[in-house]
Amino acid sequence: MSAYKSADQYRDIAGRLALPSQAFIDGEWSAAAAGKVFENLDPARGTPLGLIASCDGSDVDRAVAAARRVFEAGDWSRAAPEERKAVLLRLADLVSAHAEELAVLESLDSGKTIKDCLNEIGHEVPTFFRWYAELIDKSFGKVAPTAQNIVGMIVREPIGVVGLVLPWNFPLLMAAWKLAPALAAGCSAVLKPAEQTPLSALKLAELAMQAGLPAGVLNVVPGFGETAGQAIGRHMDIDAVSFTGSTEVGAYFLKYASESNLKPVGLEMGGKSPMIVLDDAAIDDTLVSSAISAAFWNGGQNCSANMRQIVHTKVKDAFLDAVVDKAKALVVGDPLDPATDLGSMVSEEHRARVLSYIEIGKAEGASLLAGGGASAGLDGAYVDPTVFDNVDPAMRIAREEIFGPVLGVIGVNSAEEALAIARDSDYGLHATVFTQDLDKAFHLAKRLPCGTVAVNGFSEGNVTTPFGGYKRSGSLSRDNGTEAMDQYLQTKTIWITLK
Repeated sequence: MSAYKSADQYRDIAGRLALPSQAFIDGEWSAAAAGKVFENLDPARGTPLGLIASCDGSDVDRAVAAARRVFEAGDWSRAAPEERKAVLLRLADLVSAHAEELAVLESLDSGKTIKDCLNEIGHEVPTFFRWYAELIDKSFGKVAPTAQNIVGMIVREPIGVVGLVLPWNFPLLMAAWKLAPALAAGCSAVLKPAEQTPLSALKLAELAMQAGLPAGVLNVVPGFGETAGQAIGRHMDIDAVSFTGSTEVGAYFLKYASESNLKPVGLEMGGKSPMIVLDDAAIDDTLVSSAISAAFWNGGQNCSANMRQIVHTKVKDAFLDAVVDKAKALVVGDPLDPATDLGSMVSEEHRARVLSYIEIGKAEGASLLAGGGASAGLDGAYVDPTVFDNVDPAMRIAREEIFGPVLGVIGVNSAEEALAIARDSDYGLHATVFTQDLDKAFHLAKRLPCGTVAVNGFSEGNVTTPFGGYKRSGSLSRDNGTEAMDQYLQTKTIWITLK
């Protein structure tokens, strides 16, 4: 989308939207079995958007039963590859056609800027459905080398009914990350959006039916983690779970699996990602823009955000001057205004958490250079982009995930010192390295214990490259790339003895 509408035009679209409010189970809208609802709030304005069905274990049971029925019937799981491919391509086209509506819906729900929502939903989400659609008829089994009277076939089959549990920071994009490969594999899905951001996932289910997805293949159960989420994790008839969210909650899903049917659990969790700037790095617009994006993109509500910026003392002053100037120039405000750079935090509760970490940073002795509080004159859950200098690696703001717009700079005197500090973390999701020395870049990339290392630019890769973490940031499973299909497939050997 090359051109944006005005804020007033997006508000007009928002006023005309029919907001979904019910669960989507077996191809139909449905109230929660217990009749419970919860209030869905617009965090940028602190106003209610409506009431959402609050699903619990009984609703998850209904969704799983529908998903299992259609999986066993084979309407999707055994459909010809070209049939599944055609449906996912139609779904991608429908997302593109409804991108503006979905983007406004998501901006209202999450406080994300309309620019980010339009980019993610108008470009990235359809790309994921198209890419995995095209992968369906290009995935082959194998034949083992055997004696002449033996045929040994190795085939991949859909694992069955999968539970997909989403975070609130990239609601529809994370749905696409998980749902596209799961559907491409032939699985049926029970998807739980975060309770803070249920709207775009519910709308996606409606579009999936329009695309021709059989009823029961995709079920969306909004609700809370301790009810709907736990029911998914413990369900005896769910064959695998993929979860993106906090490390604390990820550990619960491992516990749920161990106490139920030992289902495999794919985890992409928290991070405290470093950006290393070596003494030969050019402090130019590419580097400064990357530093700002790494810390403040999506309001810092990003598990791969590079909040620990480890900068050689030779270039630190120039780095800080440029970064502080750019941070202070960022526009914080109405998410529906295309001029806005940072929208609101996802909730008042989360804003309070971020502000508490800023106070911790001050108390620990870090030097506050920019921001440091709630945005003046704005009534929603806003936090100003904040920059700290003189951060000690032992400080809590250097070790704990803040998940807000808080950048901390740590000075170092060598590449090895930078590497040691970067490695000293419980997390291992992402890192960025800036240097003009390719040998140093490759050395650091090989030594950093994390799932993605970007060099000379902040990036998480794209649909073709796997994304996930080391240590407390994740499990062996990966989102994206051909690797994402692995968590939704199981391997079978067929051994035939010929006469």
